[in-house]
Amino acid sequence: MVIRWNLTQIMKAKSKGYRVERKIRLILENEGWIVIRSGGSFGEVDLVCIKEGKCIFFQIKSTKKEKLYYYGYMQEKLSGFPFYVLVDFGYGDIEVFKPQEVLERGKGIPLKEFIASQV
Repeated sequence: MVIRWNLTQIMKAKSKGYRVERKIRLILENEGWIVIRSGGSFGEVDLVCIKEGKCIFFQIKSTKKEKLYYYGYMQEKLSGFPFYVLVDFGYGDIEVFKPQEVLERGKGIPLKEFIASQV
């Protein structure tokens, strides 16, 4: 089976990804984090977040489904720094997961709770 994407579909997907990254970046910056976006999502890290001597790497995903199947980097550390997957399930439901194959709504840590635990 061959899946063909046209240019409009690709641009919509990239635009959606950017909007989700921007939304999460603003949440983290409002909590005092310095956030660096890895432009174009080259590699596994979308956002590098730094605060009070801590550095955390995030891969950002979004879905409207109850589950997201993640086939990316599966280690909990990248170059010695913590690595997490953030999933925006929509309607303000953003959850943080350790990398794993199935990321299911309600099984991650809510972003606000995760941020509070990092102080």
